[in-house]
Amino acid sequence: MNPVATEIYPGKHINFLIKNYEKIQVSIWESNVECSKHIARLIADVIRYKQGQGKNIVLGLATGSSPIDLYRELVRMHQEEGLSFKNVYTFNLDEYFPMEPTAQQSYVRFMHDFLFDHVDIPADHIHIPDGTLTMTEVADYCATYESKIKALGGVDIQILGIGRTGHVGFNEPGSWSDSKTRLVRLDNLTMRDARKDFLRAEDVPYRAITMGIETIMNARTIYLLAWGHHKAEIVKKAVEGEITSSIPCSYLQKHDDVQFFVDSAASEQLTRVKTPWLVGMCHWTDDLISKAVIWLSEKIKVPILKLTDEDYNEHGLGELILQFSNAYDINIRIFNRLQHTITGWPGGKYGADDTTRPERAEPKQKRVILFSPHPDDDVISMGGTFLRLVDQGHDVHVAYQTSGNIAVHDHDALRFVEFYKEFSDHSEINQNKADEALDDLSNYLTSKTLKDSDSVDILKIKGLIRRGEARAGARYCGIDDEHIHFLDLPFYETGKTRKNPITQQDIDIVKQLIQEVRPHQIYAAGDLADPHGTHRVCLDVILAALNQLAEEPWINECWLWLYRGAWHEWDINEIQMCVPLSPGELARKRKAVFMHQSQKDRPPFPGEDDREFWQRAEERNRDTAQKYRSLGFAEYEAMEAFRRFDY
Repeated sequence: MNPVATEIYPGKHINFLIKNYEKIQVSIWESNVECSKHIARLIADVIRYKQGQGKNIVLGLATGSSPIDLYRELVRMHQEEGLSFKNVYTFNLDEYFPMEPTAQQSYVRFMHDFLFDHVDIPADHIHIPDGTLTMTEVADYCATYESKIKALGGVDIQILGIGRTGHVGFNEPGSWSDSKTRLVRLDNLTMRDARKDFLRAEDVPYRAITMGIETIMNARTIYLLAWGHHKAEIVKKAVEGEITSSIPCSYLQKHDDVQFFVDSAASEQLTRVKTPWLVGMCHWTDDLISKAVIWLSEKIKVPILKLTDEDYNEHGLGELILQFSNAYDINIRIFNRLQHTITGWPGGKYGADDTTRPERAEPKQKRVILFSPHPDDDVISMGGTFLRLVDQGHDVHVAYQTSGNIAVHDHDALRFVEFYKEFSDHSEINQNKADEALDDLSNYLTSKTLKDSDSVDILKIKGLIRRGEARAGARYCGIDDEHIHFLDLPFYETGKTRKNPITQQDIDIVKQLIQEVRPHQIYAAGDLADPHGTHRVCLDVILAALNQLAEEPWINECWLWLYRGAWHEWDINEIQMCVPLSPGELARKRKAVFMHQSQKDRPPFPGEDDREFWQRAEERNRDTAQKYRSLGFAEYEAMEAFRRFDY
């Protein structure tokens, strides 16, 4: 797969205009996997070239989710194509401090899990900052780390990710351009992002050892990888903004050989993607016209039907006026397009003219599968639509794709263990062996450390907690137990935040359910954030299952609608179906979310938002309604948005 095509007409003039905005070369790819394979080939070519010359190569390596597919491809090339790493020396960017190398969260363990244990690199060629040092040893260790890099001739290729603070390595805002390997204090936002890998927020280290900005800049070639919409804003700042210590990644603008590799989601804030009409002449598709008109309306805070020719001309959209004669015609065209996305009948309105409706009128009762990656995404992300589909008589199934067992606090699991123990103590059943096992579980949960993984029994308990909550939420929405499916996809069941790759077993589980139900509608999470995040992986499983069912005669009648998670919503120009919610329906949705008690107050993985899930969802739904209102539409209490996916 090639990099994604631009909506701007090509040419030297346009390339010049893009460079006026982008001060670093950016390659945009539709698939992060294909992009990772491309980068792996670039690295492999250099490794082989150096081998042919009898020379070593020095790689600077990163951790986190961004390079996982890159490392997997390098492993595949070693195992299937004979790529040798015997001439490779590696230096990792950073490590938490303090951190034991055997801890689940250590970057030593990460690198061995994803790369080193699967290739033939000599152990003494591997260098990763040591998180076990005493404070008095750190300064000398860091100086030695620098000396080792220089003694090998410097880093040939440096792999980087980018944090939401703009950090590279752990060079946080305020890092100076001549900094070298050193001990640093982590930014609060970085620590919040790291919570997902630790048992408790207080377990996240507030220090780390990192290569410095100068150390990174001394690399001959730099490849930076960024995937997902949550990286879009910081990518734009690093690429198009001024060089500043508040965005350490912006220092890369000074490097002679640096390239950003981003997927389409991470590129969405770049000027050439978000507002390509400001860069040059465009291919004016219906989608792009809609995007431009909505942008103009929001920018000058004028409803669509009040936009004038002067508004278009003054804000870089005069080309639209020349092509479509006047603002009035454009305004009506886009207003009608958006009006047709609004429907109170997400399953279609039987007997109505469906020419301009987002869903088909027939059949009257549709078979529906609502896929929920975690056991609460159904009600959080589309609880109002869930209720509406059931109320309007559709045959609704809900399928929870993963157990969600790692997202239960230990204290919640302990509460259930103690409940069962006390119940058995007061029952007439002989529970001697069970009591002993329960005591062991209680003792383990109260003495658990960062090094410890949950046992199979504890994971079962946590999974049952999530399962009970999901069942209660789905029942509240009006469906019976026969329509509630717990898939427990194997890729998720590691007991850790790092999951296994998708296998055919995952796909077959989803495929079997789809074959049994033969749905007219499928709803699925359409988040495009972390490619190894559960939402994204669960969508990939569904798409793989649908592709394998492509020859089924009924599959063309199955429409796939994507909702988004609790953190963000589709942009207005992307929405193809928007379901208004009344105040009463929003209150019912909240009650359904409240069924998930283990996720209330402070869930184990709150993401970048400290609010409770019901608060995020309501605010997001109200914000969507307000955006429609500001464009000139009726005022609704809240709205849930969907986009149809053409598979």
